[in-house]
Amino acid sequence: MKVQMSSVIEGPVFVVQDNIDTDQIIPAQYLNLVPTIPDECEKLGSYAMSGLPETLYPKRFMAAGMSKTDYPIVIAGRNFGCGSSREHAPIAMGTAGVQAVIAESYARIFFRNCVATGELYPVESSVRLCSLLKTGQIARLDIDANTLAVDGTIHPVKPLGDVKPVIDEGGIFNYARKHGLIAAAVRP
Repeated sequence: MKVQMSSVIEGPVFVVQDNIDTDQIIPAQYLNLVPTIPDECEKLGSYAMSGLPETLYPKRFMAAGMSKTDYPIVIAGRNFGCGSSREHAPIAMGTAGVQAVIAESYARIFFRNCVATGELYPVESSVRLCSLLKTGQIARLDIDANTLAVDGTIHPVKPLGDVKPVIDEGGIFNYARKHGLIAAAVRP
């Protein structure tokens, strides 16, 4: 069960542009890794964002040989998470240490998978942050205040609304169990 996340996330940002698809987030050759098996989930996280073309993203999201990224916040343009419906994409990012993605817009299925798995916060911004920020800048995202602070500038972000408590609980099934919407599993 995932531990409730903090509403304030601080650290360096990793900046990508528009139309980052799920094959760039987690390439298909790693989909045989099973997220419910701890060792395989850890491995899955180590491949997060490895499908990004090095010609466009010479600064890599994951340092060679590491399983955790230095970037708890990803800044993106439009249509983040487009492509397939693979749940592996937000799981890989969350396992790698990403706590939030701030994008202009999301593919609906990626957004829903973030909520369903409870892996990371899919925050929207009406400002094109991927044109304003650079990879490595230190940011402070306050999800409750709906702000992103970078170098003394405060950027507004959109409220998460009803999905925040679901993500806070670690996903839709944990939320449903906690609130009596489905019975907790009984183990012998």
